[in-house]
Amino acid sequence: MDTETLTESRIPLLGMTLQMLRDVVASLNLPAFNAGQIARWLYVRRVTDIDAMTDLSKDARRRLALKYCIGREQPISAMRSVDGTVKYLFDSHCGLDVEAVYIPDRDRATLCISSQAGCKMRCAFCMTGRQGFHGNLSAATIINQVLSVENSEKLTNIVFMGMGEPMDNIDAVLQAIEVLTAPWGLAWSPHRITVSTIGKLPELERLITDTGVHVALSLHSPRPAQRERLMPVEKVWPAFKVLDVVRRFDFAHQRRFSVEYIMWNGVNDTLEYADALAKVLRGTSARVNLIRFHAIPGSDLSTCPRQRMEAFRDRLNDLGIIATIRASRGEDIMAACGMLAGAKNQNPDSGD
Repeated sequence: MDTETLTESRIPLLGMTLQMLRDVVASLNLPAFNAGQIARWLYVRRVTDIDAMTDLSKDARRRLALKYCIGREQPISAMRSVDGTVKYLFDSHCGLDVEAVYIPDRDRATLCISSQAGCKMRCAFCMTGRQGFHGNLSAATIINQVLSVENSEKLTNIVFMGMGEPMDNIDAVLQAIEVLTAPWGLAWSPHRITVSTIGKLPELERLITDTGVHVALSLHSPRPAQRERLMPVEKVWPAFKVLDVVRRFDFAHQRRFSVEYIMWNGVNDTLEYADALAKVLRGTSARVNLIRFHAIPGSDLSTCPRQRMEAFRDRLNDLGIIATIRASRGEDIMAACGMLAGAKNQNPDSGD
């Protein structure tokens, strides 16, 4: 067999949990211990062909291959930034390609991955939301991003901050996190993984309860009416309700809760907004990541001056809120925050 792809009629093994693999081998009347062997081949040895699973019998491999494939796919393309960031394009099998972004930084190598093709949330400042929603990624497609980028084995951190809203695809995201963190899987510490969300409830509560990953909330304004104009989801899942849920959990130790706050010139960048943000976050132990806005076509929003961002950061720190300005990476290849759209449809007005 050649390297199998998700486009085949066979079912991908990639992304399956150990229990799911046990169900697979049971359905094929194979020995139960084969499930653990398959998991090692998938996630430790990272094979791309069932025939490479040499500690399974030839008959077991034959039976497995009749119905299943590995499910690994190489990126369609890769674009490299002058700052070392690499944007990879993957086939989502949902009608819109999805992107993952590799970000090297001294002793760290972070991969920003997608959970959906497009997005339903329609945030005014995000290219992904302008593409509309094309479908949820499977756990196989999510894990494929992690295993199929160059330098995959050197990754130190994974952030679900690419295309889509992870809480809107919670089952596949939780399945992928199990694969990433379980001892039979990639065996990562959950503290190496951050999931970003607009705050969709009750799925966020499920993520916090069922995993130990870091959580990042896209907030962007402490004022509900303004946040609703920027992020229509405020009407359904108000930030104050989301923060009330967060306050019920312990984020004071190794696990981290952070707030993402894009700053726009003349919109949410005054010291009064810093004071209001500190008040909203009281009792959450939140850290604030201030993010420079990256201009996108058709938007009237503009970038906040660096000096104003620094003053905003300093005010938050003075008020007891740890705040930092996130370094901008990959803007020249449309890989920075809010710019991911899928290379086949990067013009939001194209109508493609």
